[in-house]
Amino acid sequence: MNENNNRLEKLANYFVINVFFLVLFGVIMVFSASYMYATENMGGSYFFLTKQLFFIALGLGVAFVFSKVKILFLYKQAYKLNAFFGFLVTLTLVPGISVVIKGSRRWLNLGFMNLQPGEFLKFSLMLAAIRYFENFNNYTPKERMVYLSGLLYPLCIFVIQPDFGTFFISAMIIGFIAFLSSFPRKYFYSTLVLGFIMAFGILISAPYRVKRVMTFLDPWSDPRGTGFQIIQSFLAFANGAFFGQGLGNSNEKLFYLPEAYNDFIFSVVGEELGFIGVFVTILMFVSFVFIGFKMAITLKSRVGSILISTIIFAIGFQAFLNMGVVLGVLPTKGLNLPFISYGGSSMVANIAALGLIFACLKIQSGKEVRNPNKVSEGKLNSLKSAFN
Repeated sequence: MNENNNRLEKLANYFVINVFFLVLFGVIMVFSASYMYATENMGGSYFFLTKQLFFIALGLGVAFVFSKVKILFLYKQAYKLNAFFGFLVTLTLVPGISVVIKGSRRWLNLGFMNLQPGEFLKFSLMLAAIRYFENFNNYTPKERMVYLSGLLYPLCIFVIQPDFGTFFISAMIIGFIAFLSSFPRKYFYSTLVLGFIMAFGILISAPYRVKRVMTFLDPWSDPRGTGFQIIQSFLAFANGAFFGQGLGNSNEKLFYLPEAYNDFIFSVVGEELGFIGVFVTILMFVSFVFIGFKMAITLKSRVGSILISTIIFAIGFQAFLNMGVVLGVLPTKGLNLPFISYGGSSMVANIAALGLIFACLKIQSGKEVRNPNKVSEGKLNSLKSAFN
């Protein structure tokens, strides 16, 4: 057990160092990508940098609190937490308190920042999905439907907002947990096929989504319209070549590339730091995923291991999608680059989720629930040996 704890401690230290450099790199790139725009439109070149540092500090504060909370407590409150964030997501559809940006209702106006509840719901959804699938065989058919509706309801709201990017990430999170958990395989594969059919139907139901796919296939068919952003991204990478134009010397960020400090910040990395910068960024995310999964399989707690794996999967998968979009190998989805792109809700939620990881790592018992299907949902206290 001591050897196992020492291994976890070393992995945790490597993980912290990895995240530190990801966030530090993000701060540098946000300032580089935004200072000209901030100077012209926000009254000062440090506008976005200052806010990003505030979001990081806020995220660290929330992560510290989460790291002190017992995972068993959060697990027992999973459905309530998910219902709360589901309620916040629903509020984004209410005129007057929601913020509409580019036709989407994804934000709530808090005064000092626009809150995107969907970023936080992704992580409450994890806890609810883990509890649901781990206890699936213990539920009655009615209970299965009731608790399942709590997982699917937010996905419906994401479609209405619309926010297909968060919908897709959340659906993948549910599927990933179903695969790792005790969910019966006979239900898993049939549900997987049905899920892909429904996702495809949602994709083609909206003309603008179909247009995005067509633009992905041929951006030059509308170079001044839907293809403008990805073409400018291509130019940024072309300008950067192998060694880049130098930090701060991007031309595309000078009002050519939309969302240069947000969704398309990876393009600025490519232009200013070249292939080397792109490679190092990808390497940091690969390291993040590798160390995270290593911690998950080392941890002697079934639920804790699934939770860590899912957090790592969600963040790593979103990074993969963002970089794929920016490089032109995936259709545009409107997802930012975790830890690097500018954004309050995303930064706070992702850093706070790391607090959940460290709460899992604090589990001291080496006992594990080998067959959670035999554990009654009404006897959650019996799971303490797997958490404490």
